[in-house]
Amino acid sequence: MGVLRAVAMVMCGLLAAVAVRAADMKPVQVGPHSWYVMGQAGMASAVNEGFMSNAGFVITDEGVVVFDALGTPVLAEQLIGEIRKLTAQPIRRVIVSHYHADHFYGLQAFKAVGAEVWAHQAGRALLESEGAQARLAQRRADLFPFVDDKTRLVPADRWLEGDSEFVLGGLTFRLVRLGPAHSPDDMGMEVVEDRVLYAGDMLFRGRVPFVGEADTARWLQALDRLIAAQPAVLVPGHGPASTDPQADLVLTRDYLRFLREEMGRAVAELKSFDEAYEEVDWSRWAKLPAFREANRNNAYNVFLQMERGSLK
Repeated sequence: MGVLRAVAMVMCGLLAAVAVRAADMKPVQVGPHSWYVMGQAGMASAVNEGFMSNAGFVITDEGVVVFDALGTPVLAEQLIGEIRKLTAQPIRRVIVSHYHADHFYGLQAFKAVGAEVWAHQAGRALLESEGAQARLAQRRADLFPFVDDKTRLVPADRWLEGDSEFVLGGLTFRLVRLGPAHSPDDMGMEVVEDRVLYAGDMLFRGRVPFVGEADTARWLQALDRLIAAQPAVLVPGHGPASTDPQADLVLTRDYLRFLREEMGRAVAELKSFDEAYEEVDWSRWAKLPAFREANRNNAYNVFLQMERGSLK
């Protein structure tokens, strides 16, 4: 038993060392006051420490505003350390794009340094659901030791009802209600003077998006709203920031349209999902990161949506 325990400890140490190297967090400046850190492509795993989503922060003369808290408390603590290298201003506020695990599990680290959490009120039901507890259990198993029994699901201090706006340190922050789309509680944050828009998971740049139970019809409408905003830089929930937002929104938009067209056709022809999936030519998307992990589930969820729509 002693030998086995020693081997297990060595393996955990090796895994942790790999994970630290994988989570190479380098803030990138995208505006005079605006920054972000970019997670790796692919799905969350212990090897990448769950660092597969983005987070942003804006440094003002009166404090720092953070957009999303990353997928583990460890990552959030690392992000706080990176912010501290750039400014001694206190972290005043964290805006949550949506209550999916990879975007908010780091909140407890920000609460520990005195930050206030804002999110859309539709996130409250997600946070209190059985599904949220099931996901936490899954993350504790798959992302241990980075998510463990000390990891808490942190609610917002302020639940928002729709679009909102505030000024801090001479900068105007517009909080844009984009959901229900990718999730029921989608929010974006525009830094007006910097012309930077943090879009959360409305945009997965350079990879297949995660659809889940998203309302894909409304997601397409939200993408149109982002295009109309005409930011100079758009920071997605996954992938590198875009300096040509209108062009880069096309990938997510076209993928969602493709899913709806193909699955809608299959429903109209009364095909089973398995039959429909095998008949579709996925070659345009198959080389994108996360295709293997996400595409079949995405297609199935859209198939169910189109079925429900056909019964109305």
